[in-house]
Amino acid sequence: MATQTLNPKVDAYLNMVQPFARPIMEHLRELVHQACPDAEETIKWSRPFFEYRGAILCNMSAFKEHCTFGFWGEEIGAVLREAKVLREDGMGSLGRITGLTDLPSDKRMLGWIRQAAAFVDSGQYTSPIAARRKVVKSKKPSIEAPPEFASALQKNTKAAAIFAAFSPSCKREYVEWIADAKRPETRGKRIATAIDWITEGKQRNWKYQNC
Repeated sequence: MATQTLNPKVDAYLNMVQPFARPIMEHLRELVHQACPDAEETIKWSRPFFEYRGAILCNMSAFKEHCTFGFWGEEIGAVLREAKVLREDGMGSLGRITGLTDLPSDKRMLGWIRQAAAFVDSGQYTSPIAARRKVVKSKKPSIEAPPEFASALQKNTKAAAIFAAFSPSCKREYVEWIADAKRPETRGKRIATAIDWITEGKQRNWKYQNC
């Protein structure tokens, strides 16, 4: 292990763990540096982490009766999941580790660590924090304009052109307002009003906009 990669804060952490945990964590530490010599040690959230090129590669923790080791990166997580070793119960990536025999073979561990580093090298790295923060908004289902409204637009070329230039959300506001009318009379009045407003370039809620 390259001495310059060791962090005294990690040494201090290992000096405080339970006796059973120390050989496990020292072994894991050695595997990380063997597979990724450029990994850097740090302490985050009061536990040892290994970073590579600014990205978190993995981390380890010691508790009263077990240890954990967690790979970071959605991509390596998918690899571990396919290998059927990834634990989804919050116990790191490999579950509760109480002895060296609970760990996968050194060959497999070294391979996964190298693969995790390779994902960073290739730019295929998504941290779990970034993945959780990324909110994917579901698209609203498309809604068709009522036939009467579509017919009214066809009869007014100016309104049709302006409506076509509206954003999807602006179009939806008009369509939903008209479609929500229960009575034919109400729908007819809303269509007439909508055509007038659209001809003037007004959005559905123009009265409430600061123009």
